[in-house]
Amino acid sequence: MRFAPTEQQDQFAFNVASILEKECSAEALQSAGEGPSGCIDGLWETLSETGLMGIAIPEEFGGLGMGSSDLVFILEELGRSACSEPVAEHAAVAAPLITRWAQNEMGQEILEESATGSRKLTVGSPMDARVVSVEKSDTILLSKENELHAVPINEILHTPMTSIDPRYKTSAIEWSPNSKTLISKEPEAIEDMINRGALSAAAQAVGVAQKLLDMTVSYVSERKQFGKPVGTNQAVKHHCSNMAIEIEFARPLVQVASWAIDNERSPTENFTVSGEVSAAKVLASEAVELACRLALQCHGAIGYTVEHDLQIWLKRGWILASTWGDALFHRRRLAKILGLI
Repeated sequence: MRFAPTEQQDQFAFNVASILEKECSAEALQSAGEGPSGCIDGLWETLSETGLMGIAIPEEFGGLGMGSSDLVFILEELGRSACSEPVAEHAAVAAPLITRWAQNEMGQEILEESATGSRKLTVGSPMDARVVSVEKSDTILLSKENELHAVPINEILHTPMTSIDPRYKTSAIEWSPNSKTLISKEPEAIEDMINRGALSAAAQAVGVAQKLLDMTVSYVSERKQFGKPVGTNQAVKHHCSNMAIEIEFARPLVQVASWAIDNERSPTENFTVSGEVSAAKVLASEAVELACRLALQCHGAIGYTVEHDLQIWLKRGWILASTWGDALFHRRRLAKILGLI
């Protein structure tokens, strides 16, 4: 079993990170937050050209035929950049679900168009009444009573909702399931949906936490009080160390969970895929929540100002910590899996 990135995985993640560093800068994100869509013009098209949108789609439908173990490192980079497009929802959740559960002509058509990014997908979490990036998407994967549906945007009534992150647009939706939108009636499909969504959020949360740590270390190294950098104070060093420790504990579990999803089994005997995912989401949520709190504390008063770049990652971190189930939800899920409740 190998959980560390291969050379190919490293290179793909590096290429995506290079694009995001250039196209998804703090300045671009601040501007996107002031606009009605929350988008960065051209970012979706640029990322689509790399093949990222079809990374988990089989080659026969124009994709790259890769899996969650390949995506997890890219998802971390998406979190590190606070990407304003629904790339994770499209590539890491919706497309793999359609690949696995939609064994019909509708599924094939969606996959062929999604592989190039010409059809934009998003997904609604069964644990949240709001759906992200509805107005930016063409098809939304939704669940109702253990059924999985792929619903065209023109069959949904949506009402924009206020979000703490102006780049993370959410909407309340109304829709009616029908036979034409049905993908699967298997309860396992909903379980798979939750696992892929939680893994996606966990990997991005690790990326956000790492970005917050990097920003904090940079800030306390430069900010001076009483003639010396504040980072020389022992309490500040402890804060940065605690952030780093939490991240380093969470990251390997996220990688193990991605392996478990790809192989449809846990690497640990008598454990489950859902258990691996929940364990990863617990640690990732707690890591990013701690990083948000300590980064804000180390930045002091300036970190509270909306204009400061720190706010971009604080807000994304708070969202990712709770979306697809917060730490408490997944601790309870783990307890059920282990037969403790």
